[in-house]
Amino acid sequence: MGEWDVLGRLLDKVQTHSTVIGKVWLTVLFVFRILVLRTGADKVWGDEQSDFVCNTQQPGCENVCYDLAFPISHVRFWVLQIIAVATPKLLYLGHVLHVIHIEKKVKERMKNHLALNDHASMFFRKAYKVPKYTKSSGKISIRGCLLRSYVLHLIAKIILEVVFIVGQYFLYGFTLQARYVCTRFPCPHKIDCFLSRPTEKSIIIWFMLVAAIVSLILSLVELFYLCVKAAKECMARRQDYTVTPVTPPISEKRAFKRRDEMIQNCVNLELELQGRKLGMNGITGGVSEVAKNVTSENNMGEVHI
Repeated sequence: MGEWDVLGRLLDKVQTHSTVIGKVWLTVLFVFRILVLRTGADKVWGDEQSDFVCNTQQPGCENVCYDLAFPISHVRFWVLQIIAVATPKLLYLGHVLHVIHIEKKVKERMKNHLALNDHASMFFRKAYKVPKYTKSSGKISIRGCLLRSYVLHLIAKIILEVVFIVGQYFLYGFTLQARYVCTRFPCPHKIDCFLSRPTEKSIIIWFMLVAAIVSLILSLVELFYLCVKAAKECMARRQDYTVTPVTPPISEKRAFKRRDEMIQNCVNLELELQGRKLGMNGITGGVSEVAKNVTSENNMGEVHI
């Protein structure tokens, strides 16, 4: 079964781009499903058809009864289950590799344009999006489109796990009996057929069922974890977003008021000095004009500020 090695190498690449719970799920898949299927299940089910004995001499009856009892072999059913469940993970790996390839191209283009002048470099920085998924360590940050892809692949895994568990129950249940009664044509009457090692096979069936349920629970927990994490990040971004108030604070109001008072005192002192120098009573109009000019200059300065 060298094909499991190929699948193992592919899933090993996904492990570096998964969450902690996703890595635990991959461990359960490798150790408790693929390894048990390779070492134990093949040998236990190796004699399922040769040792399926029925108490009849009717030609074809034994084959028909075996086909009715086992529409598909347990081993082949579990192989299909593992491949089907691992397919969404492999599709997610393809998406991750596509994102990494695009960001590498963007980085190369940005490095090629670093030698240009400042205006051109600013233009290219605006033209090309800065990479946001690849970290400096080489790992992938699961957010944005990658987060949506990861959530979709989790939902697909959950649906497939449920479908295969329910399908196994409707196909042949979760336990095997030592005797199987068959009434299918061309059997002339009720035929008793006997299975080989039904207890040992039932133990392995329950073991694989528990492994599938554990994988299903891990996928549900991982989906819940990602949803909670995304909600927390959204709330944190909303709290960090602050709007600048239109009206200045009280301290700034007091500072502006003190500055206006100081300017007004300076204007009054200058007017008093000019009035003493002139020493005439008919200069009031001129003094008022000077005051207006000084006040207008101060107002213009405030406007320009």
